[in-house]
Amino acid sequence: MKKNQEILATFTKEALPSLDVVVLGALELFSEVTVPAIDFTRFKRPLVVGSGNAAVTGKLLFDDVDAVFADESSYQNKLATIPTIDGAFLISASGSKHAVSIVKTLVEKKLPTLLLTNNETAPVKEFLPPESVFVFPKNREPYTYNTSTYLGMVLSKTKEDAAHIQSFIENEVATDIPTDLISYTAFYFIVPEAFSDVRDMFKTKFDELFGSKLMGRICTVEQTKHAKTVVENEHELFVSFGQDNDVFGLPHNRITIGLPQECDYAAMIAVGYYFIGHIQRQFPQYYNQNIERYVQETSEIFGSTIKSIVE
Repeated sequence: MKKNQEILATFTKEALPSLDVVVLGALELFSEVTVPAIDFTRFKRPLVVGSGNAAVTGKLLFDDVDAVFADESSYQNKLATIPTIDGAFLISASGSKHAVSIVKTLVEKKLPTLLLTNNETAPVKEFLPPESVFVFPKNREPYTYNTSTYLGMVLSKTKEDAAHIQSFIENEVATDIPTDLISYTAFYFIVPEAFSDVRDMFKTKFDELFGSKLMGRICTVEQTKHAKTVVENEHELFVSFGQDNDVFGLPHNRITIGLPQECDYAAMIAVGYYFIGHIQRQFPQYYNQNIERYVQETSEIFGSTIKSIVE
């Protein structure tokens, strides 16, 4: 077991790891194990359903398929209004919560359904035949991080080299991250146009780790051209991934973070999450201070026990 995986195997709720450690641990995992092979073109027009970052993962996996994308709030409307849907992919790390009611509906409608999950004992498995369930490997992580979970699914599509991504992060990215991030109150990520769909994953991580304590804005170059910089902020850092920025933000508040030459979705996610993890390191531990309260409240909402550590 490698260094970061050892940290993930032994951390406690009193000392949760930051996101950058979880990223490296995930890359260590996928440099050692294989992920299930999925035929993403199995259906002509699949319904791809997921909640939160699972929904975003679906968009990445099926970016070259004529898919219909939905979440827990919209999937029934999609089923009712798009008669050409001929199958479904349900993406759920836990295979519980909303996934159960979603798969029940899909089965009732006799729609062929495949499940992508990370949970060997997912409650939703009982409604599907074994050949329709694909369980992906994952690390032990803090609740909501979902890094190894969805990264493994993305790697099953992009076939990127996890060890190469890790080496690039440790040797190229780590040394370019400023050590004074705490002097900023807002961060503006500029991502390449090809990775526009990853923006929601980064925004979700800002929401989960910082709430309203820190602002995180994520756009492509073309989106940034449309009135995103009318109001300047001395304390907003512009972070451009994979391309230099000599236009947007105050000149002394611009940095560039490189991307691997053979970059696809997995590398983009890993590098972005790694940077967010360093923001988390340098600021007060907002997530750690609030996660126990949050999981208690969420357990009551869903009527099932949710823990701050996902084994």
